[in-house]
Amino acid sequence: MRLNDCKIIGLTGGIATGKTTVTEMLINKGFKVIDADKIARQVVEVGSPAYEEIVTYFGESILNEDKTIDRKKLGDLIFKDETRRKKLNNIIHPYILETIKNRITEYKKREKIIFIDVPLLIEEIDKFREYEIIFDEIWLVYADKTTQLNRLIRRDNIGEEEAIHRVRAQIPMEMKRAYATKIIDNRGDIKSLGKQLDYILREIR
Repeated sequence: MRLNDCKIIGLTGGIATGKTTVTEMLINKGFKVIDADKIARQVVEVGSPAYEEIVTYFGESILNEDKTIDRKKLGDLIFKDETRRKKLNNIIHPYILETIKNRITEYKKREKIIFIDVPLLIEEIDKFREYEIIFDEIWLVYADKTTQLNRLIRRDNIGEEEAIHRVRAQIPMEMKRAYATKIIDNRGDIKSLGKQLDYILREIR
């Protein structure tokens, strides 16, 4: 049974490909966008069940002075260790998916199109199906590996080796292209990106 009666579009990309920029454009155009990253931050707030599980597994060394989770410290651990990365995902994904499902149920009453912004959508697509979240389309915000690395180094002020680790932690962009319904090429400037998005939106409307 399909959870959604409206069109559900998954928006994904790779690290530093510009997916966040596309999300902002969609919101400015009046579309509802469910942001999985924002939900991920909400479900690990101090005292939440996911928070307690994460601290138990990773230890208090990942906490800030105010007991909130230091996302950079946690990120440094999981990007270099596949076992830890999988463990973190297994902890937080059920909470994230349940929240997404509830928001779809709420938004579909008045929206014809709902976007779900998920960085690792293709990697985790089966988990969405388990929660009856079925995507009508998957849009991929694309950039080649060199562009990713250059943007990531500038954005996060990190070295090339660290940037390579983070890019390699995800499925290569060239492989993700095979899963995409539509590809938004973000190797150019913001103006080019906006034009592509407008063209695709005209198609689905």
